[in-house]
Amino acid sequence: MTFTRGIGMFFGAIINRIVRWLALSKIHPNVLTFLGLLINIWAAWLFAQGKFGWAGVVVTGAAIFDMVDGRVARATSQVTRFGGFFDSVVDRYSDLALYIGLLVYYASINRFFYIVLTAIVMTGSVMISYTRARAENAIPKCKVGFLERPERVVLIILGALAAWIPGVGDRMAAVLWVIAVLSNVTVIHRMIYTFQQAKLLEDAQLRAAPEPKQKEERVRRD
Repeated sequence: MTFTRGIGMFFGAIINRIVRWLALSKIHPNVLTFLGLLINIWAAWLFAQGKFGWAGVVVTGAAIFDMVDGRVARATSQVTRFGGFFDSVVDRYSDLALYIGLLVYYASINRFFYIVLTAIVMTGSVMISYTRARAENAIPKCKVGFLERPERVVLIILGALAAWIPGVGDRMAAVLWVIAVLSNVTVIHRMIYTFQQAKLLEDAQLRAAPEPKQKEERVRRD
């Protein structure tokens, strides 16, 4: 067994215990989703105060709610179409809340460039989810690209917790650069993928369509 696999199994066992406990408590999965939003708003407030380390801890707690709400829904047979929709909408608000907290902080210390950088990150993060949602109106699935929400959350947590490392200082700016670049690369990847898949579907439909019957014209000769 590899070290990383051992870590995955350890944390997986913890998550499974949390899911079982929450399932027994009969709490509704949508309530868990909303609690995750409230915790992220708390983290945003900590970011705005410049308390990056504690914000990273709080975001980690919110991530746990994000991981378990869907599993609790499946464990308690409460999977619904609205639940998936609600989770997706709340996730967008959670993401934006964290970035707003960073915007407030960088504005308070007069770092105009980082304000613009954070705004670019916000745009890219929203466009990742939008391109997938819009693409799946045209093609069956568009779950491609590296930087999805779990990866973005992990990067934010790492950037925030780095504030507690002696001599490291603010590493959130570097994290924002990574998210800004990779999020927009992911959007472009999804656009190219959707173009390719839509073209394949259109070509398949053209091949499957019956050829129009040619009307036979009779030439009447005098």
